[in-house]
This record gives sequence, structure tokens and C-alpha cells, in this order.
Amino acid sequence: MKKSLLNARYKSLLCLIGGILISFNSFAQKKSITGTVTDETNMPVPGVSVMVKGTAQGTITGMDGTFLLEAEISDDAVLVFSFIGLETQEIPVGEKNYFAVTMKDEIMGINEVVVVGYGTQKKKDITGSVALVDAEELESRPNTQLGSLIQGRAAGVRVASSSGKPSQGLSIRVRGTNSITAGSEPLYVIDGIPTSDTRSINPADVETMTILKDASSAAIYGAQGANGVVLITTKQGKGGKPKVNLDAYTGFSEVWKTLDVLNGEQYRDLMTEMGQSTDWNRYNKNTDWQNEVFRRGVSQNYQLSLSGKSENTTYYVSGGWVQQVGAVRSSEMDRANFKVNLDQEVNDWLSVGTRIAYTKYRDVDVNDGSAVNNGGVLIGSINTPSVIGIYNEDGTFTSNPFQNWENPVASTDGSDREYKSERFLGNMYLKVNFLKDFSFKSNFGVDFSNGIYDYFLDPYRTSYGIAKQGIATNNTDRKTYWMAENTLSYNKKAGRHSIEALAGSVMQKFLWENAYITTENFASDGVTTSNGGSIIASAGNTKSEKSNVSYISRLNYAFADKYLLTANFRADASSVFGKDNRWGYFPSFSAGWRISQESFMQQFGFLNDLKVRAGWGIVGNDQISNYAYYGTVGSNNYPIGTLMPGTYPNAMDNNALKWEESEQTNIGLDFSVLNGRVQFTADAYLRITRDLLLDAPLPTSTGFTSALQNIGNLENKGLEFSLNTTNIDKEVKWNTTFNISFNRNKVTNLVVESLPMGNISNRGEAVLLAEGESLGTLYGYIWGGVDPATGNAYYVDKNGESTFTPEADDRTIIGNANPDFFYGLNNTLSYKGIGLNIFLEGSYGNDMLNATRIDSEGMTDPKNQLLSVNSRWRKEGDVTDIPKASWANTANSRISTRFIEDASYIRLKTVTLSYDLPKTLLSKINISNVRVYATGENLLTFTDYSGFDPEVNAFGGSNTMQGIDYGTYPQTRNLIFGLNVTF
Repeated sequence: MKKSLLNARYKSLLCLIGGILISFNSFAQKKSITGTVTDETNMPVPGVSVMVKGTAQGTITGMDGTFLLEAEISDDAVLVFSFIGLETQEIPVGEKNYFAVTMKDEIMGINEVVVVGYGTQKKKDITGSVALVDAEELESRPNTQLGSLIQGRAAGVRVASSSGKPSQGLSIRVRGTNSITAGSEPLYVIDGIPTSDTRSINPADVETMTILKDASSAAIYGAQGANGVVLITTKQGKGGKPKVNLDAYTGFSEVWKTLDVLNGEQYRDLMTEMGQSTDWNRYNKNTDWQNEVFRRGVSQNYQLSLSGKSENTTYYVSGGWVQQVGAVRSSEMDRANFKVNLDQEVNDWLSVGTRIAYTKYRDVDVNDGSAVNNGGVLIGSINTPSVIGIYNEDGTFTSNPFQNWENPVASTDGSDREYKSERFLGNMYLKVNFLKDFSFKSNFGVDFSNGIYDYFLDPYRTSYGIAKQGIATNNTDRKTYWMAENTLSYNKKAGRHSIEALAGSVMQKFLWENAYITTENFASDGVTTSNGGSIIASAGNTKSEKSNVSYISRLNYAFADKYLLTANFRADASSVFGKDNRWGYFPSFSAGWRISQESFMQQFGFLNDLKVRAGWGIVGNDQISNYAYYGTVGSNNYPIGTLMPGTYPNAMDNNALKWEESEQTNIGLDFSVLNGRVQFTADAYLRITRDLLLDAPLPTSTGFTSALQNIGNLENKGLEFSLNTTNIDKEVKWNTTFNISFNRNKVTNLVVESLPMGNISNRGEAVLLAEGESLGTLYGYIWGGVDPATGNAYYVDKNGESTFTPEADDRTIIGNANPDFFYGLNNTLSYKGIGLNIFLEGSYGNDMLNATRIDSEGMTDPKNQLLSVNSRWRKEGDVTDIPKASWANTANSRISTRFIEDASYIRLKTVTLSYDLPKTLLSKINISNVRVYATGENLLTFTDYSGFDPEVNAFGGSNTMQGIDYGTYPQTRNLIFGLNVTF
């Protein structure tokens, strides 16, 4: 019975299949299709795949470009013609039996649309020097800081992290440092809104970043474009159904290197040798202070977004939260973000939109770059003797046996300190298209932020807190910015001519407000706000504002897609300058010749694009203090019987104060071969900055010590090279990007002979600003060695002779913080859902003054020292390069070539391994994509530098004081595990 039932089912199934085949045969009949495939030069293309879409039926073209396809093909079928390096074509079959197909080159990259100032351009039409970091590169690794997205990715753009702490921003230099006193950070423009604060921007919202490097591309931003411009475009919705994206990761970090220091017994020997004694029975601990200060940091990041595009509405909504607990005790940061991008096409001539971002930010900083006696945590972890513990029996923090220098844990845990801020960044725009070729756009943007810093040092636990009976500080700052832009655009294509013109006006207003109060003498630690202190130690309130008015214009002209011209002009007025020079005028011109479009180049079939570029322009810099040209007064208390308040002249008038002016010339070459699989860009530039704004000394007869003046010139010149290659583009894909940059910086004119700066505790200045030298020139004595007879250090004076007592004028140039070149190398591989990204970054030829060693090998006071001092001179006849210990004597540890080290490095910046789950599996649960990944950051660092990290700088992003490490928070090694899900 069962067998007969089964046979019946088989018969039914066979009947059904037969019916389907009969039905199919009525639509798909055996057909013979022929054709020829040629390229744009009418040459046959062999090896082209010709497939019936959605089936396995197909063939390939022969050596003469012809093909024959015999298959069951219905009239509504579609033929797919594809070949690597050529644009895929899909052609309906219909009733045709013969097809003549022309395949076009798929030239990767040159038709890419790039955001430029107040508009967009195709990459092939750009005549200035522009670098692009696109979405694919941005998504190759997780990031919490905007600057990290650029690091090593763009030629001529150096991203320096002066410290590794979570709250530290990144210092970015586009083609070198461009000023002495004024700011050298580039202008950031986020969806059309200029800003200088990027810490609170969520990198997960960024779609692309364009860096305008030369004057011909940046002059449209005039007064704000001297240091380059970074244009940041955030994500927008795309066509199709709404897309929900969830990205989450957690990570762990640790300091990649620690330093060997003296143990307890070795420290006691050193102190005894220097004539210091104490009851060592009281100091018998064995504390590893680096182990106490350094810890395993933890980070977590969650981002959720919804995006899409309906018929007339494009939207992107995102929210996220990131938290970092740093690898140095007590350091932490967290940030919450919310963003809305909305565009609405009201009708065929009117569109409106908005970009809104809200950020809530918080961090806890640590004191680095300072000596242990000033609360420096990193120096403290080296210089605090291991013979003491963390706490005394009464719960207070311990201190050095011979000085009241508290241990580094007191600096991290002994006070409450928190910075919090809220920021609203947004704009609204309206765009009207009229008279076919014209459009008008009005854009209004705002940037509001409020920050509060609270500090409390309780009156019981630390020595300083006990001495002051508690300290509390409250500091509030408010920043307000608004801008209004109105631009008129004209776009016209007539035959072989293409014209794009823009004209408009920009108004900007800045307002800064600050108030602070510090109180002392607290009755208890129950009230931690400043009202709990009975003594007001200091208080103040300041306000300042700045206004800019600008008129902008641009003309782009192209003939026959091969002769290109761009001209920009901007007039700026800034309130920070005197009435005699308030306006600045900034023109630029650039031209390009796409040689590959010429008829005589058609014989070079492998060459897809060849363009030469040349540009010239002037940009300005107004990043100085507000009211700098005013004669100002200061306030003080004067003893007239009792203390009476009074004022005094603080600065003199200078109505002639004017813009720093940067003139730039750029020559560039772009070429693309093998259908864009190899793309190369080279640039050479010269930038001369005149009328440098410098706070220079004045004759004492004026009654003032110094004044801000326009004096001096600065020069930057360099070469940049970028190479992008598609090495394999089959089932295995492998892409490589490489860039290398050479920059030479020099002060070409300075009114004063020289200016030493960059003070190192008890050792004097370590940096020299001098005509003919680079910014970041390190300054000190020439180290001679150690005298075997006395154990004292000797130096080489200006006459080339050895001396134990060098004079101040024996100091000379001992190093240069600027690298000979810096570079980045990125490799991306993928195979069947498995992805691997390897990114290396480094610099070569830069020197570092390891000032940490000055404190930790100087042996002048009761600080613990590095283990290297065990080889110090101890008796007559000892041959060594470490002088003898000498209490309260800094002669053996002057700033000299002894402490100058080669800080060149190559760092395995990131390695990311990812896996995309198969689509066939995900389609069953209605999920578009699932990616799991693991990322390692700073996994390996190859360097001869002996300090914590060769990438840091104790003076942050200073223009002049560079290349100094003084107990600075190092970069950390991070391991991150993440999940990305798209619905």
C-alpha cells in the first residue's frame, strides 16, 4: 500500500516537472546569438565573458572579439558582458540575434567625486593638491578620534599624538608647521561648518575626509586656510530599503614598554653614596611603581544608525556611546553622540536639509610631562623609590624619604578632577535651482558648547592637601559660534566647454566666556564644591569675541576635458587685526593639462589618465588672541598703607598689526595605468609665510618687555608621493596604498638674533628659535664624556676644547625634531568573506631630547633612577659613560647631546582580521550583513629610542617646542574585538 502511494507521488512530481518544462519551452527556445565586442578604439577584446543573466549559460569572445552563444534563451533575457578593467554592460536580448558591443574602460578612481570648498569636483578635474580618505579606508579599523582616521593615510599630512591618554587630541600638520605664534592646526569643516574642536566628533558618522593641502585649493577659505583645510562629510542615506546598522566592540589596552629602575637595595646604595642617611628600617617595601600606575585599560563602543532614501527624502540618524578607561591609573573618557542628517527635495527647484549633532563628553585627565615634585605621574613612576608603600598607617599617601614628594598614586587617586561638556553642532540650508543653469544656496550654522571642570583635593590624604586644608576649583567655559553663508552658483556645459562659477558671502561670529574660582581651607571632605572653602585663593571672569566677514568667488573652466583652469578669490575682514590692516585679500590660480586626452597619446593603450597640475595662491592666518592690537591694562594689588587695587599698562597699541600671509606654489602629476589598477600622484611645493606674528622683545625704554608684531619669514618646501595599486582583483583581492612625504622647514628671517625656549626643570631652555634653522631645533651642549680621574662630565666648548664648566654661549644646535620623511603603508586583502588589513606608519630622521633621562640619570637629588646608573663612575680609573652621583649638582646632567636620541620608528599601527558571514545563511533571518572582527593597534614598534614612546611630545602641539619627552603618557597597545550587523 505504501509503495503504491509512493509511486503515485513520484508520478505526480514527474507530471509537474514535465508541465514546467513544457511551459518553459514555450518561452525559452534554443537560439543562436552572435556578436562582436570592441573597445573604445574599435579594437577587438578577447576573453570577454558573455552570460545569460541569472543562469550558467554563457561563452567568451575569441581573439577577434567575436562570440557565438547557442542556448535556451527567452526574448526577455538579459546578456551580461564583463571583463576585468572594463565597465560591465547588461543588454536585453529581445528579438535580436546579433550584438555589436563597445566596452568602456572602468578607470578606477578618476571619476570619483571629491568634496572641495563649497562644492564637489570629479577627481580627474581637480587642479590643486587634494588628498582623499574615503569610506572604505575609514571603515578599515575602529576609531575613537577623528585625527586617527587620517594618520598615515595622506601624503603631506602628519598626525602626531603628543600623548596617549584618552583625553588627548591629535596635532595635525599639513605640509609642516606654518607659524611661530599663531595656530598651525588646519581648519576643519564639518558638513559646511568650520570648527577647531574635533574631540567630540563621532568618527562612526564620517563618510569621507578631503584634505586641501595647497593654496590653490584652500584659498577659498582665505584667512582660515593657511594651515590646510580638512573637509569632513558625514553619512547620508542611500537608495533602497531603510538600513539599520549596529556596530559594537570592546577592547583592552596596555603600555607597550616599561623602563628598568633601581630596586630598593640599589637605591639605598645610591643615597648612601651621595651622603644621605635615614632609618632604612622604616623604608623596607618593594613597590613596583610602574606596575601600580600602569594598568590594563578597557574600552567599549556602541553605535546604532538608521539610514535610507525615499522618493524625495534622504535621512541618516545615529546614536552612540564610547568609553575608554586608560592604561594609566585614573585616566578615562566617555562620549555620547546623537546625529541627524536630513535632506528633502520639496520639488524640482527647491530642496532643504539639516545636519544636527549633539555630543556629551567627559574625561578625567592625568598630569604628565611634569617632574615628580610637580605631580608628574609618569616621571613619578620612575623617580619614586620602591622602598616606600602606597599608604601610611593613617591612610595618607606616602612620600619620598628625603623630600615631601608624594608618590604617583597620590597624583592619580588623591584628587577628584573631572571635565564635562555638552556640544550642539548643526546647520540648515536651502537650495533653489533657477534659470536652468543657476542655483542659490543659503546655509546657516551654529556651534554651541558648555564645559565645566571640577577639581577637589581633600584636606586629609595628601601632603599638599593637608598644607592647604583642601582645595576646590570650578571652571566653566562657554563657546558660541554662528555663521551665515549665501552662495550663487552657475554650471554650464556647451559643446566642449564646461564652466562652473561661484560667488557669495560669509559672516561669522565667535564668543568665548569663562569664569573660575579656587577656594582653600575646608572643614571636611563632606562638601567638595568651592563653596566649602573659607578662603578664596583666586577667581576671575573673562569674555571675548571675534567677527569675520568674507566675500568668496571661484571659477572652474574645462575645455575638451583636457585643459583645466581654476581661480579663487576671497576677501576677509577679521576683528583681531588693527583698523589699518583689517582686510586681507587671498587669490589663487591653478591649471591642469590632461595629456592622456590628446590624440598623440592614444597609442599608449595602457595609460588611462595623465595630468600635470600647477597652482599658486595666497592664504592668511588669523589664529591669534582676540584684541591683540589693543593697548591693554592689567590689574594688581599695590601696598599703599594697605593693599589697594590698581592697574598698569600691560600691552601697547599696534593698529598696524596684520595678517600672516602664506604664499604657496605647487606642481603636481597624476597618472593612472592598467585601467586604474595603478594610480600615482606626485607633488612638489614651496610655501613662504611672511609677516609672522611673533611676541618679540622690546627695548626697555618703551616701558614694555615685548609686543606682538609682524616680523620674520618662514619657509616650508617638500615632496609628496602617493601610490595606490590593485595587485589582485579576482576571487582574492589585494589592494595597497603607500605614501611618503619630505618636508624641510626653515626660519628665513627673524628680527631678533635668537630666542631660546622650552624650559626643562633646573636645566634651562632646550629649544632654539633662530634665523636659518628649523622650528623644533634642539639646543644644548656637546657632550664630551666622563673623566676617569674625577667622574665628572666634560663638554666641548665653542672652540672645540674640553671643559668641565662650559659657558652659556658654548651651547649650540644638538638636534632637529623634524623627520627627514614620514610614511604610511596599507594593505587590504579579502577572500570569500575573510578580510585582512595591515597598516604600518612611521617616520625617519627625527631627534628626541629624552628629558626623562635627565631626571632619571642625573643623580642630583633623592629621586629614584634608571637601572643604567648602576654603571656610574664610583672610583678613580673607572671608564664609563655615566658620571658620578653628585648631590644638588646639575653640572653632570646638562641638556646635551648625551640625552639626544634618534626617535625614528616604524609602527605596526593596526592589523584587522574580519569575517563576513555568508549571505545565503543571513538571508534566511532577514539580515543583510554580519561581520566579526579583531583589531590590534600598535602591536609592534621598531625604534632605537630608549624612552616610553618615540611619538610623544611634552609640549603638546607647540609650533616651536617639539621633540621633547618628559614623562609623557605613551601610546598604548590595544586589542579590540567587534561585531557589525546590518539589517
